[in-house]
Amino acid sequence: MATAQHSRAPRYVRRPQRSTFMVLMSLAGAGVIGLSPITAAAAPGDPGTAEEAASLVAERGHQLEALTEEFNEAREILATQQRAVSAAADQIAAADAELATLRDQLAGVAESAYTGGGMTSLSAFMTSSSPEDLLDRVSFLETVAGHHNDLLERVSAARTAAQDARTAADVAAAEAQAQVNAVAAKQTELESQIAAFQQQYNSLSTEEQQQADDAHGGASLEAPPPATVAAGSAAAQTIVDTAMAQLGDPYVWAAAGPDSFDCSGLTQYAFAAAGVQLPHSSKMQSTMGQAVARADLQPGDLVYFYSPVSHIGIYIGGGKMVHASTSGEPVKVGSVDMAGYAGARRVL
Repeated sequence: MATAQHSRAPRYVRRPQRSTFMVLMSLAGAGVIGLSPITAAAAPGDPGTAEEAASLVAERGHQLEALTEEFNEAREILATQQRAVSAAADQIAAADAELATLRDQLAGVAESAYTGGGMTSLSAFMTSSSPEDLLDRVSFLETVAGHHNDLLERVSAARTAAQDARTAADVAAAEAQAQVNAVAAKQTELESQIAAFQQQYNSLSTEEQQQADDAHGGASLEAPPPATVAAGSAAAQTIVDTAMAQLGDPYVWAAAGPDSFDCSGLTQYAFAAAGVQLPHSSKMQSTMGQAVARADLQPGDLVYFYSPVSHIGIYIGGGKMVHASTSGEPVKVGSVDMAGYAGARRVL
């Protein structure tokens, strides 16, 4: 379901100063995959320490976002499987109701025949005017019985198929839930290393911390005035305007608005304002609509990054995009040509 849009003027601001503690705690609250132990920070002045720590921060930012999108995709799959379970349960209930109706009808036919109110093989024999008439009546009785039996068999088969689908869907939903839980649990891998990581990050200068953040999230660019961001359709304009209105909102793991976002949560939120439902997954979003060449980008197009896809934004023209870039960074305007560009899609 699309979240109701909140109305506010776009906030074209430069990235606010972030404390090291906030950056690290945002990482700790999200978790990353495949972490290797980090040793304590080297003594100040050791060659290469600052550069290595900056590189480490950038790598962790990418890992964090990849995990976030893995979690988002797992949730989307789980929701699909849960809908399949519900649909199969509805089919079973419908088949049960139909079987009950058919059995009541057969019971009525049997009772009528037993009490003399209906035609039986014996009554047909006793009341037939000729052998041909008898054959016609017996054939009719067999047809009625065969019809009811055929309906019972078909409905019973449908119920069996629905039950099999329910069983398979239950298994798939359980597996999807396990995947969601497994991805969420990976945050402990980072939390166990945060203290040592913080020591290394703290050894960086403010400029080096900025370089480390930009290495993954891309450098911040000046946001263009609203009047200069013109899309080719009313729907695309709504998407761009909605995304731009979120400038300055914080990046939060698995968030989709209205006041915080991850990358695919922002795109989902902006497209919902135009009546377009996107899954909360950058990988899934990167398969929607039609592929667009870099030279043919138009405002409102989705632009995605890395392989497998783990980041996505919205093109706004002039080689720029609006995106929820990375943990610790607010929603911002950046270059569409940042590292990892993998392609674009036009949904509208």
